[in-house]
Amino acid sequence: MTIYNFGSINLDHLYQVDHFVRPGETMASTQYQLLLGGKGANQSVALAKAGADIKHVGAINSANQEILTQLSDLGVNTDLIAQVPEATGHAIIQLNKDAENAIILFQGANHALTEKQVDAVLAQASSDDWVLLQNETNLVTYTIEKAHELGIKVAFNPAPMDADLTRSVLACVDLLIVNEVEAMDLMQVTSIDDAKQSLANTYSDLAILMTLGSDGVRYLNAGQDEFVPAFKVTAKDTTAAGDTFIGFCLAALTNKLTMTQAMQRGCAASAICVTRMGAAPAIPSVKEVDDFLQEQA
Repeated sequence: MTIYNFGSINLDHLYQVDHFVRPGETMASTQYQLLLGGKGANQSVALAKAGADIKHVGAINSANQEILTQLSDLGVNTDLIAQVPEATGHAIIQLNKDAENAIILFQGANHALTEKQVDAVLAQASSDDWVLLQNETNLVTYTIEKAHELGIKVAFNPAPMDADLTRSVLACVDLLIVNEVEAMDLMQVTSIDDAKQSLANTYSDLAILMTLGSDGVRYLNAGQDEFVPAFKVTAKDTTAAGDTFIGFCLAALTNKLTMTQAMQRGCAASAICVTRMGAAPAIPSVKEVDDFLQEQA
């Protein structure tokens, strides 16, 4: 069973700061790092580290060969990543002393996917496989609808949230993964409880994972409402927490674990991740997650 992740690949410029820069303010950072990032790449790395068969579908500038090497070294199949003239996508990230982040994103090559590329990839996939998408690449609607038409299971993490686009494709989605803010934006409500109830009522036949940050994660599907609490840790950097959860949770599902087990593994992986700095480099290994779960038992 293969997961085809149609996802972004970014170079993350991470600046540690005392507070987020204000209009008109010039401020020195306390530390700088250049890291592999992007929701898509982070989720592919998490899937690979969780033991999934993961093929990343995306695009980078042809000058950035080190990205392919790094992804490959981490266990991600990079054969389906196009090399294009556009600049590789990148992010400017401010990380404050409370482990909160503020991000400016440049799409670049992440929006250089073509229908021909999408069609060629989906032609390789079978009904046992999964297609995973976020909302940092182009052709999201086309890819989801085409995958559904071919009978391939679709997991969609619509981040950053585009409510209109997301609502338009939900009939073709098998698993929707949103955080609490995205859920509220999608359902146009102002509380997490209202978002949960509205999602359950409006999309009763859709499997939904709603992550709740330090509180945990909730699963909604056909009247089922299941909650798994988060593990309590001291966070240093929450940048890749959601991506790590998605990777480990989806990998567990493809390995035939129950949804409860998958949610617990996702929560454990994200708990480890937030105690470290950075995005992809902070994602733990399977052994680290197994050891963590044993310690928490």
